[in-house]
Order: sequence, then structure tokens, then C-alpha cells
Amino acid sequence: MTPYPEEPWHLAGQMYLSLWLVPTRELPRVAEGTRPVAIAGRGVVAAAWVVYENDSVLHYNELLRAVLVRDGRRPRVCITDIWVDSAASMAGGRQLWGIPKEMADFDIDRTAGVRAAAATEEDVLATAAFEPGRRIPGRWPLTYRVTQTLDGGLKTSSVRSRSTVRTARARWTAQESGPLRELGRRPPLFSLTLNDFTIRFGDAAPAPAPSGPSSAQDRGRGSA
Repeated sequence: MTPYPEEPWHLAGQMYLSLWLVPTRELPRVAEGTRPVAIAGRGVVAAAWVVYENDSVLHYNELLRAVLVRDGRRPRVCITDIWVDSAASMAGGRQLWGIPKEMADFDIDRTAGVRAAAATEEDVLATAAFEPGRRIPGRWPLTYRVTQTLDGGLKTSSVRSRSTVRTARARWTAQESGPLRELGRRPPLFSLTLNDFTIRFGDAAPAPAPSGPSSAQDRGRGSA
């Protein structure tokens, strides 16, 4: 099995994000036990290109699609489709959190705005062009939880991030026969670039419970 870092993963880099309101009949399947958040018959869908670099525990590129869902009354994010160009990232995402990562090839050009494309051996998945806009002052924190299917149940993981944010204009295309075809059917509601972000993804394993007295004093009390 491909080795991968234990959780949590500490990641850093650049993200290029768009949001859509998509008719619920066009939404991808979400984790069993959750349901999409619906607004006037439409669900909230996000898609993003991510470049993990700098101080990331792994360096790789990523294309993902996610849906805003509810687990009971709790809002969650469910990643429904995701591709990476790192075998370690794919293995870790699947084994640790139930994130359905697949492999793809990426071409991301950041010389003038962002031009991105991802393809598998079978076909082009999607392309996008981002034109950065106004910078929003400050570094913005964001905390949320991702819920996926893992080992027949729900696995919920915490995500904490902080980044510089810019508005953006984005144009997406996707093959009508491909898994991301809905992204090419309508323009995004809005787009952002999250520059120089840091992310902590996942939760540290709980410390093992002590198997016996933890100090000499405890041992003394135990023998009294």
C-alpha cells in the first residue's frame, strides 16, 4: 500500500474556487445518511482547483467538486468527486477519510491569472480560467466539517483554514459526457481565489488511555 502521512494533514498553497446553485435533480450522489441543502429547489455546489505547495505535508494538484449537505440538522461539506496527481494523497484520502480520490494529469498555468485543465487517460475532465479581482483586506479564517462514507458509516472530519481572499471571474468548461458536465452548463454564481492558504485537515488520534497507575504516588496509593 502506498504510504501517506497520518492525520491531521497540514497543507498550504493556492485555491481557485467557484460556487453554483444547481437544480437538485442534477446534484451528484452524496454520502448515505446526509441530504443536500436545498434552496428553492437548488443545491449548493462548489468546485475548486488547488495547488498544494510551500509547507504542505504533500505537494500536489487537485480538482474537486463538493456539495453542501446536512447530517441531521448539522451543515456539512461532502466531497463527491476529486482528482489528484499524487498516489500518496489518493491513498490517504481514501483510507483516512473516505474521500473518493482518483488520479488525473494536470496543467495549471499561473503566469497571467490562472488557466487550469485536468484529464484522465479517457478524457478531459474540466478546464477553467480565473481572472483575479479585488483583494479583500485581512486573512480570513474558515472552519467547517467534511462528512464522507467510510467503512459503511459516516466519517466526519474537521477542517480549519486561513487565507487571503480575492474576488475572481471564472469560466469553466466540461465534457457533456463527463462526470463534471453540470459545471459547464451555467456560469458560476461567484468565484474567489484563496491565496497563500493554510489548512489543517483531519483530527489527531486520541491519546491512549493509561493502562495502569501513572505516577509513583499512584502506585503507592494502589499498594496501601
